Amino acid sequence: MAEGWSVYILKCGDGTLYTGVTTDLARRLAAHQRGRASKYTRSRLPVLLAYSEPCESRGAAQRREAEIKRLSRAAKRRLIGAEIPDTTNAANSAVRGVRS
Repeated sequence: MAEGWSVYILKCGDGTLYTGVTTDLARRLAAHQRGRASKYTRSRLPVLLAYSEPCESRGAAQRREAEIKRLSRAAKRRLIGAEIPDTTNAANSAVRGVRS
Protein backbone atom coordinates (compact mmCIF):
# COMPACT_ATOMS: atom_id res chain seq x y z
CA MET A 1 0.00 0.00 0.00
CA ALA A 2 1.42 3.37 -1.04
CA GLU A 3 1.84 6.19 1.43
CA GLY A 4 0.12 9.51 0.84
CA TRP A 5 1.88 12.47 -0.70
CA SER A 6 4.19 14.70 1.34
CA VAL A 7 6.02 17.94 0.76
CA TYR A 8 9.42 18.23 2.43
CA ILE A 9 12.28 20.64 3.01
CA LEU A 10 15.91 19.52 3.23
CA LYS A 11 18.79 21.48 4.68
CA CYS A 12 21.75 20.94 2.38
CA GLY A 13 25.39 20.74 3.44
CA ASP A 14 26.04 24.24 2.09
CA GLY A 15 23.22 25.74 4.19
CA THR A 16 20.69 26.09 1.39
CA LEU A 17 17.18 24.65 1.53
CA TYR A 18 15.62 22.28 -1.01
CA THR A 19 11.87 21.62 -1.30
CA GLY A 20 10.31 18.60 -2.97
CA VAL A 21 7.37 16.17 -2.97
CA THR A 22 7.20 12.39 -2.61
CA THR A 23 5.00 9.45 -1.70
CA ASP A 24 7.77 7.73 0.29
CA LEU A 25 9.75 10.17 2.40
CA ALA A 26 12.25 7.63 3.79
CA ARG A 27 13.08 6.29 0.32
CA ARG A 28 13.39 9.79 -1.14
CA LEU A 29 15.64 11.00 1.69
CA ALA A 30 17.88 7.95 1.21
CA ALA A 31 18.05 8.70 -2.53
CA HIS A 32 19.04 12.31 -1.78
CA GLN A 33 21.76 11.09 0.61
CA ARG A 34 23.16 8.81 -2.12
CA GLY A 35 23.19 11.70 -4.62
CA ARG A 36 20.52 10.02 -6.76
CA ALA A 37 17.42 12.17 -6.18
CA SER A 38 18.20 15.56 -7.74
CA LYS A 39 21.00 17.45 -9.43
CA TYR A 40 20.61 20.26 -6.90
CA THR A 41 21.23 18.18 -3.80
CA ARG A 42 23.84 15.90 -5.41
CA SER A 43 26.53 18.57 -5.09
CA ARG A 44 25.34 19.79 -1.68
CA LEU A 45 25.59 16.66 0.46
CA PRO A 46 24.91 15.77 3.17
CA VAL A 47 21.25 16.69 3.43
CA LEU A 48 19.06 16.64 6.52
CA LEU A 49 15.27 16.49 6.65
CA ALA A 50 14.20 19.81 8.16
CA TYR A 51 10.42 19.67 7.58
CA SER A 52 7.68 17.52 6.11
CA GLU A 53 3.96 17.94 5.77
CA PRO A 54 1.36 15.38 4.58
CA CYS A 55 -0.87 16.30 1.65
CA GLU A 56 -4.11 14.78 0.37
CA SER A 57 -3.04 14.31 -3.24
CA ARG A 58 -0.22 14.84 -5.70
CA GLY A 59 -1.78 18.09 -6.86
CA ALA A 60 -2.11 19.36 -3.29
CA ALA A 61 1.53 18.46 -2.61
CA GLN A 62 2.71 20.23 -5.75
CA ARG A 63 0.67 23.34 -4.94
CA ARG A 64 2.10 23.43 -1.41
CA GLU A 65 5.63 22.89 -2.79
CA ALA A 66 5.13 25.92 -5.07
CA GLU A 67 3.86 28.00 -2.12
CA ILE A 68 6.89 27.07 -0.03
CA LYS A 69 9.32 27.82 -2.86
CA ARG A 70 7.87 31.33 -3.14
CA LEU A 71 8.56 32.03 0.55
CA SER A 72 11.57 34.06 1.60
CA ARG A 73 14.39 32.22 3.34
CA ALA A 74 13.35 33.81 6.64
CA ALA A 75 9.77 32.58 6.18
CA LYS A 76 11.04 29.09 5.37
CA ARG A 77 13.13 29.16 8.54
CA ARG A 78 10.02 30.11 10.53
CA LEU A 79 8.07 27.32 8.83
CA ILE A 80 10.55 24.64 9.78
CA GLY A 81 10.84 26.10 13.27
CA ALA A 82 14.59 25.72 13.45
CA GLU A 83 17.42 28.09 14.03
CA ILE A 84 19.36 27.55 10.83
CA PRO A 85 22.32 29.91 10.58
CA ASP A 86 22.05 31.93 7.38
CA THR A 87 25.56 31.50 6.02
CA THR A 88 24.69 32.31 2.41
CA ASN A 89 24.85 35.86 1.11
CA ALA A 90 22.21 37.59 -0.99
CA ALA A 91 24.17 37.20 -4.23
CA ASN A 92 24.43 33.42 -3.81
CA SER A 93 20.72 33.20 -2.95
CA ALA A 94 19.80 35.10 -6.11
CA VAL A 95 21.87 32.72 -8.23
CA ARG A 96 20.22 29.67 -6.64
CA GLY A 97 16.73 30.97 -7.45
CA VAL A 98 13.67 28.93 -6.49
CA ARG A 99 15.58 26.20 -4.68
CA SER A 100 17.02 28.49 -2.01
